[in-house]
Amino acid sequence: MKRPTISDIAEAAGVSKGAVSFALNDRPGVSATTRERILAIADKMGWQPNAAARNLSVARAEAIGLVIARDAATLGVEPFYMKFIAGLETELSATGTALVLQVVGDHDRAVDALHSLWAARRIDATILTDLWVDDSRVAALDRLGLPGVLVGHPRPGTSMPAVWSDDAAALTDAVGYLAGLGHRRIARVGGLVSLEHTRIRTEAFRAAAQRHRLTSAEIVDTDYSWEAGAWATERLLTSPEPPTALMFDNDIMATAGLHVARKLDLDVPARLSIVAGDDSQLCEMAYPALSALARDILAYGANAARTLLSLLAGAAPGDFQDATPRLLLRDSIAPPAR
Repeated sequence: MKRPTISDIAEAAGVSKGAVSFALNDRPGVSATTRERILAIADKMGWQPNAAARNLSVARAEAIGLVIARDAATLGVEPFYMKFIAGLETELSATGTALVLQVVGDHDRAVDALHSLWAARRIDATILTDLWVDDSRVAALDRLGLPGVLVGHPRPGTSMPAVWSDDAAALTDAVGYLAGLGHRRIARVGGLVSLEHTRIRTEAFRAAAQRHRLTSAEIVDTDYSWEAGAWATERLLTSPEPPTALMFDNDIMATAGLHVARKLDLDVPARLSIVAGDDSQLCEMAYPALSALARDILAYGANAARTLLSLLAGAAPGDFQDATPRLLLRDSIAPPAR
């Protein structure tokens, strides 16, 4: 029998999940009558808080931590995080939960920061982003007993649920579309090789290239920055057999690639097709407008927050698969020139 969640209780009671959270944790925000009705429904459904959440019931900070291990300069121009944090806030603010944000240089500093916040009771839980293939933070936070949600593929050996999307399927579809137009030389400008989603996209790209029997499928790894995207694009486009289509792991590098193509007097899309790995206003404002692997990043952040709030409310939420990014066609893709 499925263990009831706060979503189940909210649906049965005809109230929001935030109201259920207030009632179950004996917090102000709902009337006495509503509280009694919610508690009665929860009892009837057999709801029980899990051990991790029960430990949080004393001295709650009413805040979660988001410690991002990224270069601050690169992060400052990353549209993805602006939308993701906005999505988090849409859910957190509705329950009066604060977001404590820090940006640090590496994983060791991230663990230290979260340890300090947790020890000082300034946060109740955390959201872990930019998962590495071998990510020391996961085991470190499990040892601390700090509850959290992983933004990335589910992982064995941890109690933290994951909120994720199928990056492999999205990239496979994009390669298939380009190959269907006749592109035989497709290159990819990837992100940091240590990141889990970079590895997943790389494996998917190689598999798709083999499936469609591409003539060439070169990959250049970078750090997601404009400068790295421009350097990689120039290197690829000035090679003896340049690609006819370029795929970038984010929107920043895709716009840099468009800039380089113009500098080299290569018409987009007549001579070069471009696909951005993330969609944003940068892609819409570019000329020509850039096709992109698009998804609702606000919803992605909101789903991560909902999963964490369910955990704090005493539920045992499972992994949540968000919508798969889709190829959004604009003006930067065309069949290759003959």
